Amino acid sequence: MLSRMDYLPANTALIAPQNQLAKEVARQCKAYFQDPHWQFDLPTKPAGTEHQRRVWASIQEIPAGQTRTYGELAKQIQSGARAVGTACGANPYPLIAPCHRVVSAQGIGGFMKENSPGLYRQIKLWLLRHEGAL
Repeated sequence: MLSRMDYLPANTALIAPQNQLAKEVARQCKAYFQDPHWQFDLPTKPAGTEHQRRVWASIQEIPAGQTRTYGELAKQIQSGARAVGTACGANPYPLIAPCHRVVSAQGIGGFMKENSPGLYRQIKLWLLRHEGAL
């Protein structure tokens, strides 16, 4: 099972997948980068609290090319916007449960526990553009 996904800086040296799961993860990621509507189907290791799993499941229902605010998602699952944001920051599978589709009511919002311009916010912007949400 997949235990987590990480975003790496563009200058990171890549290595070829070493096992069947890694090869499948690479294949599905390539499929997503070719078609933002790709639906991931990877075995993931159970993670997170009950609340976090509810948030991540709700995020998986947001179609590519669309966004929801932290507040909208919170209302949907009867939670608070900050709690939704915290759950997004703890997401171990950011492409499978696409937290980049959750934005602030006042703008883009944070991503991967980063709430200022930096690598993760740039990735969020790129993913939203890739999906046609920006």
